[in-house]
Amino acid sequence: MTAALYLIPVELGDTPQERVLPAYNHDIILGIKHFIVEEVRSARRFLKRVDRDININELTFYPMGKHADAALFAQYLKPLEAGESVGVISEAGCPAVADPGADVVAIAQRKGLQVVPLVGPSSMLMAVMASGLNGQSFAFNGYLPIAPADRMKLLKQLETRAVQERQTQLFIETPYRNAKLFDTLCETLRPQTRLCIAAGITTDAEWICTRTVADWKRHPLPDLSKTPAIFLFGS
Repeated sequence: MTAALYLIPVELGDTPQERVLPAYNHDIILGIKHFIVEEVRSARRFLKRVDRDININELTFYPMGKHADAALFAQYLKPLEAGESVGVISEAGCPAVADPGADVVAIAQRKGLQVVPLVGPSSMLMAVMASGLNGQSFAFNGYLPIAPADRMKLLKQLETRAVQERQTQLFIETPYRNAKLFDTLCETLRPQTRLCIAAGITTDAEWICTRTVADWKRHPLPDLSKTPAIFLFGS
């Protein structure tokens, strides 16, 4: 096993690992003793799902979540500089893509250390795949502003970009606010704009549907108050 910074994907929900993670990941993970993680408790549970016999007490965890000290990130890579592999684990999906990890990867790249992304589920890419919207050009915008006026203004700007550049626009919301965001989208976007909602991707609750805004106004939205969702729209 080559010493590298391994970017380790995690399931997107309560999904059996064999459905979304290749066996190759299992073998790589068992060869790593140092992990840079978004949340230590979640990472420990994930590793136990990878292999119930893994000895968690033999592993070292370094936090990179929102309360972590970014000034320490370079030190987290000391084991790799000494020839030991290091893994990066975020809360769900692929680290460094709409999840923490990019800052750590950037440091590794500046130091000339090898970075290896492992295969796993990305809700963003899977949503684009299933939406029927433009997959040649798309942009992830994270969370939209909370203030209604600011939110509607940004949505109008993103819709203009979607029309002029044929660029699919993606964003997310806290699940309990999904319904409110849906209402705002229906109020703000043009009737002909195509809107996709991709919820619970890879889980038993998976639900992906694309309609025009005009069609959405005639169909009730399922209860997604507890289901993570990706919202996408395009021309």
